[in-house]
Amino acid sequence: MNEMVHISGIGGVGMSALAQALLDCGYAVTGSDRLLDAGDLTGTLACLKKQGVVLYTQDGSGVTQATKRLVVSTAIESDNPEVVRAKALGIPVVHRAAELANLLQSRRLIAVTGTCGKSTVTGMLGWILEGAGLDPFVVNGAAVTGWDKGGTRMGSVRNGTGEWAVIEADESDRSLMTFAPEHAIITNASADHFGLNETLDLFASFRSKVPGIIINEQDEPDSLQEVLQEGWNGFFTYEGVRYCVPMPGLHNIHNAWHAVRMARALGVAATSVAEALARFGGIERRLQKLGTCGKAVVIDDYAHNPEKLAAAWTTLTTAFPQGICAVWRPHGFAPLRKLFDDLTLMFARVCRPCDELLLMPVYDAGGTADRSVSSTDLASRLEGKHVKVLNFISWDDVESHMREAAHAGKGALVTFGARDPDLPRLAKRLAGRG
Repeated sequence: MNEMVHISGIGGVGMSALAQALLDCGYAVTGSDRLLDAGDLTGTLACLKKQGVVLYTQDGSGVTQATKRLVVSTAIESDNPEVVRAKALGIPVVHRAAELANLLQSRRLIAVTGTCGKSTVTGMLGWILEGAGLDPFVVNGAAVTGWDKGGTRMGSVRNGTGEWAVIEADESDRSLMTFAPEHAIITNASADHFGLNETLDLFASFRSKVPGIIINEQDEPDSLQEVLQEGWNGFFTYEGVRYCVPMPGLHNIHNAWHAVRMARALGVAATSVAEALARFGGIERRLQKLGTCGKAVVIDDYAHNPEKLAAAWTTLTTAFPQGICAVWRPHGFAPLRKLFDDLTLMFARVCRPCDELLLMPVYDAGGTADRSVSSTDLASRLEGKHVKVLNFISWDDVESHMREAAHAGKGALVTFGARDPDLPRLAKRLAGRG
């Protein structure tokens, strides 16, 4: 194939997955990222570089006459030097979702969307179909444990040769509407990037495009039976078969229920589904245990909106009655402003007197964002709700405080948040892996 595709913001979770998918399908890939502008070669960027991706800073130099297409996400603004350069050279600028849809057009497509849980459900379903011998091509928004082949490729993509493809379809920028899946899963709907009514309307429009099976929690009765949470595992019965979910929390039981129902609807035997699910290794940055710091367990999680944070925090309070110390970094100014009241109520509800919430400044990805809201504003509101909250600016200071918390008897040290690579880096250092 050998067409050269340049990806702007290639270090992001969605863009790095697309890069891996393109490599697997025989394309030549180049890419840029703002982190490279700051000299930061993350693990993701290093992995892609080892596979032959040529990396550039975002100064426009990566877009050349040899570039067939420039792929961007919604986060890339029109004055980005690469967009300007591509337009000057007459090179098409396409959205990530359109590129992925084109890449998989020869496959029978299953799209997984929803406000929360879609990465986990996508990974679970892909894993189950793999276990059933269907060899699916999977493009996810998070890495599945074991799919990175020892760190030699992005674990968010499984390079299968079967007829089925499973993808995570993003609702945050409405790009889910780009895809034309045969079947779909809609995990849930809540206010996040849009208000609840707007979100429900979006998913209704998406459903109208799906001709086949639709697993939609909003429309279906809960057929789960004998639900049990025990240690780090969950259990439920469906169609008379007992399933083990090797991930904690009621939300992950529901995630597994979605994946199980789709697999069964596709004709996979219940025994095969149950055996594969029980072996599922989990999703990176989804309540991922990385090790210990003293006697405290170190956990890394991607949660960044009120519903995801509440689900993860509630699960951890059950597992660690002695208290948790968690750092969270808002992943953008607009989300923090939009969800400010919901975040306040959520943290006030889930944080116990034995818990500590550490806040870092809002992650600033540049651009023309309105920066008139801050983590300090949220901390002030939470202090009035009697939440133990502390503001930090330095990662070194956060790390020192969390190590002291472990020494003082906290049961878990947790890093929460999206986008910022320093969150998982901190978790790995705390666990002695960094």
